[in-house]
Amino acid sequence: MFGRRAGLNVREAQNGMNDSIQAVEVNSPDILKLIDKDAAVEKLCTGFWFTEGPIWNPREQCLYFSDMPGDVRRRWSAADGVKEIRKPSNKCNGMTYDDAGNLYVCEHVTSSLIMETPAGERKVLASHWQGKELNSPNDVVLRSDKSIYFSDPGYGRMPVFGLERKQELNFQGLFRISSDGKLHLEADDFGQTNGLCFSPDEKILYVNDSPRAHIRAFDVAADGSLSNSRIFAEKIGDGVLENGIVDGMKMDERGNILVTGPRGIWVLSPKAEHLGVIRMPEHAGNLNWGGRNWDELYCACSTSIYRVKMKVRGNPVAYMKMR
Repeated sequence: MFGRRAGLNVREAQNGMNDSIQAVEVNSPDILKLIDKDAAVEKLCTGFWFTEGPIWNPREQCLYFSDMPGDVRRRWSAADGVKEIRKPSNKCNGMTYDDAGNLYVCEHVTSSLIMETPAGERKVLASHWQGKELNSPNDVVLRSDKSIYFSDPGYGRMPVFGLERKQELNFQGLFRISSDGKLHLEADDFGQTNGLCFSPDEKILYVNDSPRAHIRAFDVAADGSLSNSRIFAEKIGDGVLENGIVDGMKMDERGNILVTGPRGIWVLSPKAEHLGVIRMPEHAGNLNWGGRNWDELYCACSTSIYRVKMKVRGNPVAYMKMR
């Protein structure tokens, strides 16, 4: 659906090609504290329909990701290349781990957030709200107290990206599963909820609203409940999918936000200053940290997975300590 951007050459990590590019748009010199101006974008693998949900497994030193419209979950490693892991995958989208190695998966087709244990057992964590089926869980994060937050837009009820069907809920929500397993609705006034991430101290949760082209922030109470909703950053594009939207979002260890948008990955300071853009050759849908030192950025961009070396590491979440 989204083609290669003209004028960008990419270093190929497969097939023996080694063309490199400069990919950094500098709005503030502070971005050069996070990434080299001459940083290269590497294409690790390609040939997919629309990649999503990248998650690094530190035990296996590999990246798992979804080819969402293709209904396939795949695995990439430097040693083994690309392997198909699960088909069908229920058109899974966002994924994350806990420190025990349990994998949390947002499924479009089943309208469920599920957990897969390392032994392969599957458990449904959330599928309905007040007797009505969830829309289509999209992205998920875990707090250190084991509470779970996930977005629930309607994208998975659209053709191609999910299973076309009528929506039972009359809102696109932001949900929390508390450590006792109870489901809580934290917000119901989004255009479409999407990517989300915590500040390093877990006192703020940031959530994308894709069609409104902005990022909202919530204060996080000791019990995990959210309050004081406000706009953190706005006008990140125009909210039109083909032009690049706020979709996937991650935090670095210094509190800077990296979020998809027009031309690639936008970098915002903790005060919402737009530091610049890490340009991608294709439409950027999601991203995550990985590598042995958690200083590599893995970007799911339409038909391909790309990698960029950073000067900074990812926000240290629990699964980074998984061994």
